Amino acid sequence: MSNGTNGTGLREHVFLFSRFLRSPRTVGALTASSRALAVAMVEGVDLARPGHIVELGPGTGAFTSAIAERLGKDTRFLAVDIDAAFVREVQRRWPAIECVCASAERLDELVLARDMFPVDHIVSGLPFVSLPPLMTRQILASVAASLRPGGTFTTFQYLHGYGLPQAASFRRAMTARMGGEPSSRLVVRNVPPAIVLTWRKRQ
Repeated sequence: MSNGTNGTGLREHVFLFSRFLRSPRTVGALTASSRALAVAMVEGVDLARPGHIVELGPGTGAFTSAIAERLGKDTRFLAVDIDAAFVREVQRRWPAIECVCASAERLDELVLARDMFPVDHIVSGLPFVSLPPLMTRQILASVAASLRPGGTFTTFQYLHGYGLPQAASFRRAMTARMGGEPSSRLVVRNVPPAIVLTWRKRQ
């Protein structure tokens, strides 16, 4: 069973699967991400330094946990999910974390309203390959507009889908908006294996 911190226990898997059945396009995964993937998603990000961190699509909280345990006392953290059930789950497990039910398309509005602009780091678990193309374009535009120069955007793609046209199109679009190619690292200790991608917004 879950220990309440890593987001990969039986309860989290069952909960995620139930949300996938309700909305496969916006959930995009059958099982919760592994601890290894969560650690890789925040690797190299100084979360203890004062600043603004945003997570898009926290789901059951696998990445949320990895972020929360590294946050400094002067670092503000906002989680954004379009699924109210996931928002309630994050609020239940981490009452101190601000988690809002909204679309990531409105990220720039959300951070401005909370005096969190510009954002230093954005971590995303959104299933961009399965989202409608217009929604993806709007999210990427909002991400690029919200980040400070030198800020980072980190997401992942499953290894088996990395070569798909939709996945390659997403990477090209993000690279164009951020002004440079992403760094990448393979995480095999996840089901399925995944490639973590991090872009840094050009100064």
